[in-house]
Amino acid sequence: MNKQLRLTDREWRAFFIEDLFDRIERGKRLVIKDRIIGPTPFITAGETNNGVSSFISNKSHKTYSEAVTLDMFANAFYQGWPFKCDDNITVLKHRGQSKYVHMFLLPILTKLQEKYSYAKQVRPHRLSREIIQLPASPDGTPDWAFMSAYMRQEEKVLMKEAISRLKRQLAENHAEPVVFKGREWRAFKVSEIFPSIQRGKRIKRADHVEGDVPYVSASALNNGVDGFIGNREGIRVFANCLSLANSGSVGSAFFHPYAFVASDHVTKLEREGADRYIYLFFPPVFSRMAERYGFNHEISDARITRERIMLPITPDGTPDWAFMSAYMQGLEREMLREALAYFKGKIR
Repeated sequence: MNKQLRLTDREWRAFFIEDLFDRIERGKRLVIKDRIIGPTPFITAGETNNGVSSFISNKSHKTYSEAVTLDMFANAFYQGWPFKCDDNITVLKHRGQSKYVHMFLLPILTKLQEKYSYAKQVRPHRLSREIIQLPASPDGTPDWAFMSAYMRQEEKVLMKEAISRLKRQLAENHAEPVVFKGREWRAFKVSEIFPSIQRGKRIKRADHVEGDVPYVSASALNNGVDGFIGNREGIRVFANCLSLANSGSVGSAFFHPYAFVASDHVTKLEREGADRYIYLFFPPVFSRMAERYGFNHEISDARITRERIMLPITPDGTPDWAFMSAYMQGLEREMLREALAYFKGKIR
């Protein structure tokens, strides 16, 4: 049995960041109006979603890959695929080192957050002279082999936990196959499907109190969660319902089985008796609204009640709730199987 590696197994010493990477390079500005929708992740300043803010196809904008991105506030992520980034990002890469080495460095680089802010942002000229502590070999050089081995060990632990969780979820999913093709569909008013419709309430960023309750706003990413707050007054809290972005990323809908605070940029849609699978059927249905709405034409309370959506129906013309639930359970089971096979393959 291999001995478990510990961070205390090695002596640590200080290294200049500029001596650790072959490339320390700032990205290039690309304003929103000039971004062309495409398949390549676009990285900008942010604490979530690996820094990905959108996906673009601007050919003239430089593409990087297999590197660390460090934003202006020292939020660090590893990008293991081709990506593009803006001028709020510094790209760090050590050619010849594995992803595990780069990932080992992430929490260490993130500690730089203590030194940087809006007034003093991370930039290559400042970063190159920064000093960080790393495990060292007997000859005083960074022990890259140890860093890689340690991260592989930790990844394996996480993979085993994921496999165990996926097996439990599969055991609890008893979905029977249902046929999607050939179903009859009919238009329904949103207000017929969701009798409880209510917009969230505006909370200015400056009034946010630090806390642990998800704050949901008009984002197409991270289930719409824009942060976590502790405000107790002047808020609207919902749970076990859909949030629908009524501005910004219009039409982005997410199911929230937990309590969350809703901003005025999202609308709560709730139906008594609907299970999670019925709710999960609706996000792609509502995504079609993005074709008709935008920043200058938002989904008001009056508009959402009049909107019509297409749904599968039973022979008597009512929404086929049983089919919607069964169909989404089947999709979930298929995805769980694929995920389980992937993780099993990773630890072989």
